[in-house]
Amino acid sequence: MQYLDLADPAFSTRSMAVREARDAHWCARTPYGLAVLRYREVGLLLRDRRLRQGSHAWPVTHGLTGPFAQFWRRSVIGQEGSAHRHLRDLAVPVLNEDFITGMIPAFDAIAADLCAGMAKQDSCEFQSAFAIPFAGQAICTLLGLPCDDWHRISHDASDLGLAMGVECRRHEPVFDAACIRLTDLARDLVARARRGEDRHSYVAGLVARADAAPEIDETALLDMIVISIFGGVDTTRSQLGLGLALFIEHPAQWRALRADPSLIPNAVEEIIRARPTTTWVTREAVEDFEFGGETIPRGTVLHLLVHASARDPAICEDSGFDITVRRKKHFGFGGGAHHCIGHLMARTDIACALAALACTFETLDYNGIPEWLPDSGNTSPVSLPIRYGISVAGSP
Repeated sequence: MQYLDLADPAFSTRSMAVREARDAHWCARTPYGLAVLRYREVGLLLRDRRLRQGSHAWPVTHGLTGPFAQFWRRSVIGQEGSAHRHLRDLAVPVLNEDFITGMIPAFDAIAADLCAGMAKQDSCEFQSAFAIPFAGQAICTLLGLPCDDWHRISHDASDLGLAMGVECRRHEPVFDAACIRLTDLARDLVARARRGEDRHSYVAGLVARADAAPEIDETALLDMIVISIFGGVDTTRSQLGLGLALFIEHPAQWRALRADPSLIPNAVEEIIRARPTTTWVTREAVEDFEFGGETIPRGTVLHLLVHASARDPAICEDSGFDITVRRKKHFGFGGGAHHCIGHLMARTDIACALAALACTFETLDYNGIPEWLPDSGNTSPVSLPIRYGISVAGSP
């Protein structure tokens, strides 16, 4: 069993060290517990009832004590058992396929408008020109707000995302303030729904279910809205930037996507396999048990490295980026009881964004050196300067 320093800001879940550790054993030692590296073991442990969601301990592990830490422990991520089921039952039925499908025209329009703005020149910083405003406007659509409100929501969601990086301690005042602002926004949205001014949004659906469920108190309702904003904005903006970088580095795949739009759903999955914004999901042992020849004491934290597992040679002979290949499902949205409640929303809005980008831009390239968050924890481009060629008549 090898050692991987997950606490090092320079550590990458895509590194040779991780691949060598995966070859040596199904897990590796880390400062935070064990890293699980292979596909089979990750899949089994995601569903193992002897484990609980481990991210509940993230604030304690990093010495966070403010409003975000309290919110995180109360949220659907921090809860288990019946409390967790009640929270999932609040949100999952609202985010059903019919509801998400109904938002596709709005997502398409947002993406097309942003692409039209980018097409007025031949270069931009992609995160600020497209990924961030698209994610912000998509979440406004979900919340039933005007798209013009995206600036403040996106800014606060991005600030909240700083809580999930390995350097989170130094950013605590920033994401604590964002958590307070997003909770205030959630309170306003709930009041609007109860006044009958919003009858059709995700918030309206949550309010209707919460008001009929005595086990859901007001704080739980507000927390669900905040975690949904955070997950919706942070995942989409980050995954779009990571995905575009992959296409820049693999131009043949961009040409394939433009030539065959039916590849878009598989492209979304391949992007998440190759460059997931959430590089690991975490579980914690609630009892002593044996697994894979190892003794796992109660309290052990296991970090399930979704990138390493998706590129495990046991299930992935070719570890390259290829949107035409159908592979076994990845664990980028987790699994088991804590499978991401917003996975359909993320898959859908990212697909709409890719469709508009592929229709608009014939070629893509870097226009400078990208800047990245650490390639562990939750990662994302900080700055992604690109240049591009515009499609004739806006079509492939």
